[in-house]
Amino acid sequence: MRDDVKHFLCEIEDGIATVRLDRPDRKNPLTFDSYAELRDWFRDLVYADDVDVVVFASNGGNFSSGGDVHDIIGPLTRMNMKELLNFTRMTGDLVKAIVNCGKPVIAAVDGICVGAGAIIAMASDLRVATHEAKTAFLFTRVGLAGCDMGACAILPRIIGQTRAAELLYTGRSMSAEEGERWGFFNRLVSSDDLDADALKLAKQIQAGPNFAHMMTKTMLAQEWSMSIEQAIEAEAQAQAICMQTGDFERAYKAFVAKERPVFEGD
Repeated sequence: MRDDVKHFLCEIEDGIATVRLDRPDRKNPLTFDSYAELRDWFRDLVYADDVDVVVFASNGGNFSSGGDVHDIIGPLTRMNMKELLNFTRMTGDLVKAIVNCGKPVIAAVDGICVGAGAIIAMASDLRVATHEAKTAFLFTRVGLAGCDMGACAILPRIIGQTRAAELLYTGRSMSAEEGERWGFFNRLVSSDDLDADALKLAKQIQAGPNFAHMMTKTMLAQEWSMSIEQAIEAEAQAQAICMQTGDFERAYKAFVAKERPVFEGD
């Protein structure tokens, strides 16, 4: 998997990729270039054998301030409808790439996490935050609808319809404590412990059966649009596939030997 990216930071070590936006002096805004490169990078993850888990980390005490006012919002006011639709589809493609990348994604959120930054955290599988995290879907603050990049589809599934509606209509910040209580954040940690805690969680997940994790992520994404009957059948097929993996046999042999299984992801 490529780590020679140009518009964000990426470090890959022992199967765990850590990515960060790289403009801490401006609270890590997104630009046209970083949107596109992140989209392409997450798309390529599907075929990456050297990455098992992704940590989308904060940088300089903040996660992301969303779309850059000068580099994105200003130019958008001068675009025609076709150009605008190309942009909004491209930003949505980033969310689809995160959801469909086949690898668990952990967002490690510190400080400001707003706009498209909040969307990236929302699109992640797990979210760990500091007590200083402030998350806002502030699209209405710039005269836009709250239905951006899948927010109206995904956010209610995480925190509930009425809580999501409040955040999307008002654009107000959700405190870290609210986020944990509402189920947006898995847990809160101190700023000093954020990176270490996210990495520990990533290693815990990585130690499991990574092919099966891919299947779990796929089912989590797909089953929202299925009936219960369809979901049960899809899971039957997914589990039958996993029962053909080496990891399933390794787990059985380890259980018989009263040992801890060592999974290899195949």
